[in-house]
Parts: sequence; C-alpha cells; structure tokens
Amino acid sequence: MCGIAGTYRWPDGKVVTDRLTDVLAHRGPDGSGGYSHPAGDGDVHLGHRRLAVIDLSGTGAQPMVSGGLALTYNGELYNAPELRAELAAAGVRFRGTSDTEVLLEAWRRWGTGCLPRLRGMFAFGIFDERTGELVLARDQLGIKPLFLLRRGEGLVFASELKALAAVTGGALEVDHGALVASLLYYWVPDSRCALRGAEKLPPGSWVRFRPDGRVERGRYWSLKDVAAAGRERARAGELPDLAAVVEESTRKHLLSDVPVATFLSGGLDSSYLTALAARHRPGISAYTIGFRAEDAKFEAMPDDLRYARQVAARFGVDLHEIEIAPDVLDLLPRMTYHLDEPIGDPAAINTYLICEAAREAGVKVMLSGMGADELFAGYRKHLANLLALRYQRVPRVLRSGVSGAVDRLPVATSRRGYRSVRFAKRFLSFAELPEETAFRRSYTMYDRDELLGLVDPDLAGTVDDVLAEHADVYADNDLDDFVNRMCLGDARMFLPGLNLAYTDRASMAASTEVRVPYVDVGVVEAAFAVPGDRKIVGRQGKAVLKEAATSILPKEIVYRPKGLFSAPLRAWMSRDLAPLVREVVHDGVLVTSGILRRDALARLVAEDAAGQRDFSKHLWHVLTLEYWYRGATSGSGENARLTA
Repeated sequence: MCGIAGTYRWPDGKVVTDRLTDVLAHRGPDGSGGYSHPAGDGDVHLGHRRLAVIDLSGTGAQPMVSGGLALTYNGELYNAPELRAELAAAGVRFRGTSDTEVLLEAWRRWGTGCLPRLRGMFAFGIFDERTGELVLARDQLGIKPLFLLRRGEGLVFASELKALAAVTGGALEVDHGALVASLLYYWVPDSRCALRGAEKLPPGSWVRFRPDGRVERGRYWSLKDVAAAGRERARAGELPDLAAVVEESTRKHLLSDVPVATFLSGGLDSSYLTALAARHRPGISAYTIGFRAEDAKFEAMPDDLRYARQVAARFGVDLHEIEIAPDVLDLLPRMTYHLDEPIGDPAAINTYLICEAAREAGVKVMLSGMGADELFAGYRKHLANLLALRYQRVPRVLRSGVSGAVDRLPVATSRRGYRSVRFAKRFLSFAELPEETAFRRSYTMYDRDELLGLVDPDLAGTVDDVLAEHADVYADNDLDDFVNRMCLGDARMFLPGLNLAYTDRASMAASTEVRVPYVDVGVVEAAFAVPGDRKIVGRQGKAVLKEAATSILPKEIVYRPKGLFSAPLRAWMSRDLAPLVREVVHDGVLVTSGILRRDALARLVAEDAAGQRDFSKHLWHVLTLEYWYRGATSGSGENARLTA
C-alpha cells in the first residue's frame, strides 16, 4: 500500500511530480522514489511513497525499473505467489520477493491481458521506454483510488485528489454536479469528481497515453457481466461453497512480511474474518471501539464490546479496546482534508482512530469486514425494500393511519433518542414509492423536492441529472432478482463511492493498509451466484453468509442483532457541535455564497432540535461539506478552520 503520482508530457513535470509525491507522504512513510525519461516531445516522471509490507528490502523499492519498463504501484496482489511461480516456470528470474516485481513481469509477458489475472487491490502507472507509452490501471472493484487530470496532451495523476489540487495552485474549480451528488448521497459517486476537470479512473479499467497524443481506453472486468454470469450459475443450481470461498480469500489476504491485525466490532462480518484469520495466524491482534457511556446511552447503541470480547476469548485473539471520545471540533477539519471529497460518514473517524492506534502499536496491515453487507444484502435498507413490497398491499386507509401516527412520534427527547421511531419514519418515507426511487430514498439524504428546496435554484437541472444517473445505473442490468439488483447497485455505487473511499483515505491518513477480504473477485463472483431468496430469508439479511459462518462462529454471534459501525451523531450534535452547526447555518460559506439556502438549513436544525425528525446525519454532512468547500475554494489545499 503506497502513494503513486506522475506526469506525462506536462510542463515542469519533474517539479510537479516531486510536489505530488510530497503531498502523499502519509501514504508511504517508509521511503520515496522518482523516475524520469523522455516521452515523445516531452517527458514522463513517476513518483512513489512506500509503505513497506511485502519485501522490506531495497529490491521492493519503487518506481521499479527493469528491462525498459518503469512501474509505480499502489496495492497488494494476493495471488502474487501463484503468478510468480508461473512466470518463473516460463524463465523469468526475480531479484526480490515483492509483488511489485511480479506485476512488472506479468505486464511484460501479457500486457493488459495480465489485468484480469490479478487478484488484489491496485492502482498503478507503467511506462514503456521503447514505445513511450504510459498506461494507468485500477483494480476490478475500485478498492484503490486513482485520480487524473488532462490538459491538452499532458497528464498528471495521483492516488489522492488533494495532490492534484496542490500542484495546480487552486486553479481547479468545484464541480457543482459532484457537490449536489454529495448532498444527496453524503458521498461523491465514483463516476464523478469533486473538482472540475479531474476524473477517477473507473474500476476494472485501464487507459493508455501515447507520445503522439492518442489516448486509448479499455475495460477488462465488469460487475454487470459478473452478476449476469452469477444468475446463470444460480439457474443451473451451481451454488458456491461460500465458507470455502471466504476462508480462501481471508487466508490470501494475510500475505504479509509485517504484522497483520483485524477490525473486530463483534458483528458477523468482522467476527467471521477474525475467527478465520486466527485459524491461520494464531494469536492475531484485533482492534475494537467503544463510545463514552453517556453518548452510547443517548444514542441507544448496542453493547458491541461484549461480543467482541467473546470472539477474542474464543479464538485466542489479542484484543485492543479503544474508547471513541474524540475532540470532534479538532478531528472534523482534519478528516475532511484527508477524505479528499465531501464524505459525510462519521465512520471515517472510527477507521482513522483505530488505524492510528494500531500503527502506534507497530501494526501496518489490518483486515476489515467491509463489503459483506453490500454483496450479501445485510443492510436494513435491503430488508426494508422487500418489506415495502408487502406494505404496498396493505389497504390505503390503514397505511394512511399508520403514517399519521408515526409522524406524530418524536425521534428523541432531551435525554435520549428513539432508534425504532427513526427507523419507522425512514421506512415510511419510501415504502410506497416505485422500486428504483424507493431504493434510492432508502439510503440517500433527501427526496427530489427536499433537495431542490435546499440548493440554489440554478442547480435544479443538476439535481435532475444526479437523480437520472442513479436511475440509469440501477437499471443497467437484466437481473430478474430484486435482492441482487439492489446488491449490484450497491457494489457499483455505494461500495466504491463511500465505503471503500473513506476506508482508503482514513487508513492511509494513519499510514496503515486496510485489506477487505469480502471485496475480492472470487467472493464477488460467488455472491452473485447466490439467489436473493438465499440472501434474505424471513427477516434475516446475509442469511447465506450467516449459514457459512456457523461452521466456525457460535450462533449467538452469527444471529445477534446487527450493530452499526457509526458514531453517536445525535449526542455530538446536541453537545459538542451545536455552536458550530449554528454558525455554519447562519454564516457559512455555502450559505453566504448562495449554494445552500439558509432558511432550509434552519428548518433542519429546528426540527432536529425539537426531536420531531432526525437530521443529525444531514447536519453532520453539511459541516463536512462546509469544511471541504472552504478548503477547495481557498486554493491552499488545506481546510480552513471555522471559529466555533
């Protein structure tokens, strides 16, 4: 896991690449390197910041140059041993033991044909000195980021958007389409970029830049195709051995020359991975979080710590407990800077603090249960959308009575919040809508009218564009399985746009590598070969994964109520952040610039404070968006600090 950067036929490319690499120092504190070479009528410059995980010696240093190829690479290849053996059998002689060298030699032998053979997470740039061509590539599922910016025939690329912003001197403008999308989702879809002119290389794709100015793009892997193939396997009765698939992925993800630990929330996903990891690495460490007692009580949060302790004791895991009682006024601007784009999920703070604690203990690599909910229908929204189909069959007069009664219930008092009421209000906000609209409303922040009422009227067309994009992505399949349609939508949008994005940025801010065994090509292919009625059974989400997990986990862990890897937002909003919310609503840059409407924000604050609606997540995102926007428009590359 590292930071990569480079320029191709870009003015002052060496200076720019050095600056890019410096901005990415947190991603790779173990070393840095550079490479330069003529490319047509210009030059190519590659930069690298190294987090040494495989082959800690100098033979793993980057950019790696050998036989006319130069590679700067971020990621891990979990099938590197198998690829190395195949290449060695074909006569390749290796100098070291790094997966970087395996990737370079695989490229030399197969070119872009090596990409579908790679199993791991990666983003890289590779330059061919003979042809003068530069190719950029990104892993199948978008685990690792790669941002690029083109001007004329020139190119600059980096692992993080903030690096591109830094070297352009604040010349990049905010993309209002991405800003509106972030308000809707509380994150920016992978298809959009928060700064105009910059772009993200799509997952499962590559792009080739030639010295004559031609550009060629290709896609080597498609979730849509995987889902279609999985449907055919399911129809043929070829159900995968999911327990074997998940165990194999977990074992491969333990490949490392440095200590590996796990996230352990006490929920199914992390407990399953931790148990499997302990089977192959006895005595492995795990990290878990708890919250201040008053925050957990106010939020009515379940006691996940006892489940984490139970798993740790059963499997001989060295458990480290971290209490999350952050100075959110201090962490908010820091996290906004590191997250690169406006991402309003407070789980990023949890990830950062866990990784920071692990790093201080000497741990560089951690396993996360990220991805299981998206692939196996484990979120409440998946079950809720299925229940909505049944609810729509209830007589309208009864539905009207239920809606009126729930609408009058408070979501909180001054002493505590009521999660069940929040869930009921959320369910009724989409339960009677058509499929795609209901699915979108079940996990986004606003409906169309609410979003139109929040933003500048000139952005109305942009709002409709963002909503149309969701509808197009959701409809882009021929699956006849409602549950798998939802899972596919999540895997294409929610997973890379939010969860993988914040996991990468928050962990790398602490110079820590996080691996995601569920977001593995083999696991994904198996997941879409499972029919939806095996994923949600009765009111049990992730039913097929739970069945697999019972081979190693006790049932009280497997079938415990679902926890949340989140934060006590309502408690923070009512205490720590209340003055800051008031300032942003009345005098924030987003309001004074006219992008957001002061009266609409004031209504959110008033209804939230009265306990009638829960807008804590909405307001948290407004704070993150305010900090991000100030940083993006200041030209400094850093987020300006508001006065509380």
